[in-house]
Amino acid sequence: MAKNAVITHPESLKRPAGPSEYAKDPVNASLSKADKIALYTKMARVRHFEQRCIRTYQQGKIGGFLHLYVGQEAVAAGTISLLGKFDHIITGYRDHAHGLLVGMSMKECMAELTGKVTGCSKGKGGSMHYFAPDKNYWGGHGIVGGQAPLGTGLAYAVKYRGQKGSCLTYMGDGAINQGAVHEAYNLAALWDLPIIFVIENNGYSMGTSQERSTAHPGCLAKRAEGYNMAWDVVNGHDVYEVRAKTAIALKRAHEESKPTILEIFTYRYFGHSMSDPDKTYRDKEEVKGYRETKDPVFLFEKELLNEGVLTKELVESINAAAMEEADAAAVFADESPEPTLADITKHIYWEEDNRGPKTTSSGTIIFE
Repeated sequence: MAKNAVITHPESLKRPAGPSEYAKDPVNASLSKADKIALYTKMARVRHFEQRCIRTYQQGKIGGFLHLYVGQEAVAAGTISLLGKFDHIITGYRDHAHGLLVGMSMKECMAELTGKVTGCSKGKGGSMHYFAPDKNYWGGHGIVGGQAPLGTGLAYAVKYRGQKGSCLTYMGDGAINQGAVHEAYNLAALWDLPIIFVIENNGYSMGTSQERSTAHPGCLAKRAEGYNMAWDVVNGHDVYEVRAKTAIALKRAHEESKPTILEIFTYRYFGHSMSDPDKTYRDKEEVKGYRETKDPVFLFEKELLNEGVLTKELVESINAAAMEEADAAAVFADESPEPTLADITKHIYWEEDNRGPKTTSSGTIIFE
């Protein structure tokens, strides 16, 4: 654990030449060739889905906000790839990748963006509110930092039930200044909850750089020391490093029921949302430099090519299939029906969808 690290963003992300030093970490060395190809495929699917979303938005088919994950794929892919039966996740409004990576289909995700009834949240949530509790995915949340107390509650439930699990609670670097986040930190440490707070630090809170928005001692994760909580920093462009360090935090959660803060340094290539043109607060050369030297999808692709796991032909096939899947999802969304007036009151409260109260022999009213 990097107890005294002094990390700044983005200079800390200068990746050394050559293979990842974490490729031989046990959690990565145990991956089969098929496992590695599957992980790369998942990252490619996220990238092509997000890029297809841009066109759908520009066509005027997506209402409201659209927060893209392009450039951050290794964070969600690396962390989620390690989760088991009793591990849960919850995140903020940049939530598309997390949904796809827990097993949601591109079709239900794209339909949600266009407000169709076939969407994962029945067209009511849009970009910021994907939801799949059957996959232990407790949604994207539009309130900055609002997911932190909810994730803490999920971790409490895991511990209360005696399950060997955890809750990964994702947030951006801007969220760590919200009071609710610190309340969640405090309770997680006080009650020894199996939670991993993942700070996806892309350097900008909307349009404000971290240096201008946050007083910090070199890295945001170090605030964990105020709560006697374990912490670490991670290069979010290296999916092998993300997996290696997340595995340590998961083991702590599963075996010790202890919380961890992981600050994963990453970068988004587009603005905060599609309504943000990003022409004023970031230098073009900064974005260009990241694309050319630190792109997580291309870095992992290069890694696997060097390992002999991927071939150029296979890379082309995987990416072509991902693009085709994304295009098919857009067609599905176009052809899906709009919610009806009656749909408005569905899936709001359990009681509303399960009308007809019944009375038990003791006189207790129940809903089924």
